[in-house]
Amino acid sequence: MSSRPEPGRMLPLLTQDHHGRQAITCQYRCNNACFHEAPNTSDNEYFGDVVRDVVRRRGMLKAGAVLAAAGAGMTALGGTAAAAPAQDAEVQGRGRPDRRDGLNFDPVAPNTEDRIVTPEGYDQSIVIRWGDAVLPGAPKFDFDKQTAAAQAKQFGYNNDFCGLVPLGWNRWLMGSNHEYTSETFMFSGYKADNPTEEQVKIGWAAHGFSVVVVEKDFWSGKLVAKLDRHYNRRITVTTEFAFSGPAAGSKYLQTSVDKTGRKVFGTFGNCAGGVTPWGTYLSGEENFDGYFANSGTASTDPRVTRYGKLGASTTRKWERFDKRFDFAKEPNEFNRFGYIVEIDPNDPNSTPVKHTALGRFKHEGANVRVARDGRVVVYMGDDERFDYIYKFVSKNRMKHGNSQRVREENKKLLSEGTLYVAKFTGDSPAAEIDGTGKLPSDGEFDGTGEWIPLASGDKSFVDGFTAEEVYVFTRLAADKVGATKMDRPEDIEPNPKTGRVYAALTNNTDRGVAAGKEGPTEINPRINNKHGHVLEWEERNNDATATKFSWKLFLVCGDPASPDTYFGGYDKTQVSPISCPDNVAFDRKGNLWISTDGNALKSNDGLFAVPTEGRYRGRVKQFLTVPKGAETCGPVIEDNFVLVSVQHPGELTNASADNPLSHWPDGGTSQPRPSVAAIWPRRGNICD
Repeated sequence: MSSRPEPGRMLPLLTQDHHGRQAITCQYRCNNACFHEAPNTSDNEYFGDVVRDVVRRRGMLKAGAVLAAAGAGMTALGGTAAAAPAQDAEVQGRGRPDRRDGLNFDPVAPNTEDRIVTPEGYDQSIVIRWGDAVLPGAPKFDFDKQTAAAQAKQFGYNNDFCGLVPLGWNRWLMGSNHEYTSETFMFSGYKADNPTEEQVKIGWAAHGFSVVVVEKDFWSGKLVAKLDRHYNRRITVTTEFAFSGPAAGSKYLQTSVDKTGRKVFGTFGNCAGGVTPWGTYLSGEENFDGYFANSGTASTDPRVTRYGKLGASTTRKWERFDKRFDFAKEPNEFNRFGYIVEIDPNDPNSTPVKHTALGRFKHEGANVRVARDGRVVVYMGDDERFDYIYKFVSKNRMKHGNSQRVREENKKLLSEGTLYVAKFTGDSPAAEIDGTGKLPSDGEFDGTGEWIPLASGDKSFVDGFTAEEVYVFTRLAADKVGATKMDRPEDIEPNPKTGRVYAALTNNTDRGVAAGKEGPTEINPRINNKHGHVLEWEERNNDATATKFSWKLFLVCGDPASPDTYFGGYDKTQVSPISCPDNVAFDRKGNLWISTDGNALKSNDGLFAVPTEGRYRGRVKQFLTVPKGAETCGPVIEDNFVLVSVQHPGELTNASADNPLSHWPDGGTSQPRPSVAAIWPRRGNICD
């Protein structure tokens, strides 16, 4: 099925009331984070304000020592933002869209349908859905007869990140996060104030991670999940994990159950992630604070409050059935979540690892780039209003080869290295950043930046913090060094073709609005930023280990007809509207693919593609929309298929298992089920 606009016409915006991110999603997913004060109450000075008092125009930057410090990256970035020539047939509204951008599809129009809407010429199928069998012995899913034992063998709930590790020709190991559960959509007659123990344990089993073998069917083109007895795996809230890195064994990680501070059970709140060059998954523990209750006297301790607001009870009431979720009984358990998790799908008996060297915060995800000298660099975002962007540079170098010995050595790379946080400098006069989104006189939101070291091994670079305190209370350490406050930094990924790095800044409606909160800055230029933006930067000399970089805003999202939006310099009448960028991915040509979460433009969320260089740089095209109430997650972009994780379909106001307002993916009167979907062209490849 497809829905596309007339050639050469601007894509229409819908007119019905905005539904966006629903309150029920906020409650279950992030503990109503946006209804509380943002936990960053630090008074960091925005570095750009200092620079603007001295450097008034971009021309002076180019002529002076600031540019020299930034390196060749500024010149490289500045040369890529070319608008489409006016003589193009599409700009003039003649003929079919010009496909020389390398993206072989016509964009779909915004909509609110209860299905996945794709371009003409594409087919789709469900790879796996909540409750489908993962392990041998899993019973067929029965919504009305769920058990914890069954769920522990079935595909979990609300899958987010999705990644593929090759296993052979047309065969992969597919890894999926199960970020959170929405119990009111999982059980008929659910009593939120009094869940049963079995319901709670079903929730434990529905969190975590799934590894599933998938194969591409030669005749139909479908990607099919296989019940593989060797590789398939479920990881849940009760699975044993090991801590690695400098903070392993810290007094802050020790509990009555684990006096060593080296072993922890389970993972939850897992949002985005990445696949490492050595064939493992990285998964980010994000909104973990909502799983803990009864902070008591610690409710004013910044080591707690900087990570969220703990109530007297939790939404799911887990603390009634396991004391580790009761902060008053096990205060250090709270410190054992908020890490990057590494999972080896090739060894289903291996113990997953939580990497303390990568810091503790609300990790959206992690993606790896191998530097020229062989060290690996990990880029990470802290998904909270006014929080920060980080990177990690390993001490040791990656080894090449596919042997088990080499893979085991590479799995140690993220246990030792240097953790940095980003500080961004704008290059425009302060008066030109007025919060409206109007471009400054130099025509771009751009500038330079630096990576501030926080810790390396057992050495802390932050006054008043030991190294283990930096790794366990990373947000507080980043506050101390004056990192730049961002508008919800989510997924971050380097472009495999150019090396430039792209970060999704989803939104921040507190920017310049909430009392005492930071106003507009050149890197976060809009007050009440409800649509978000996409940041692009290049490390100095394109060296991933560098501590200096140049940056610019690639997209300032929203309605293209609005003056506060920007699309890489491209003609805004020829782009798809996009709101609330969340996950990012790349195809083999270096085109950026963006999934959205909480679309504030009256349409379902979707997946978008945009060239990052050349004459079509900034030309955003919508590839698909997901069903109503759903979020688009975990895009995987291959030449001949795309995978999307459809999270929380049907999570709409007044909806529940007793009143389902979506029936995707099974139709009829069925309950909505989070799923992984595959989309593929009937002929040719997605990128030509």
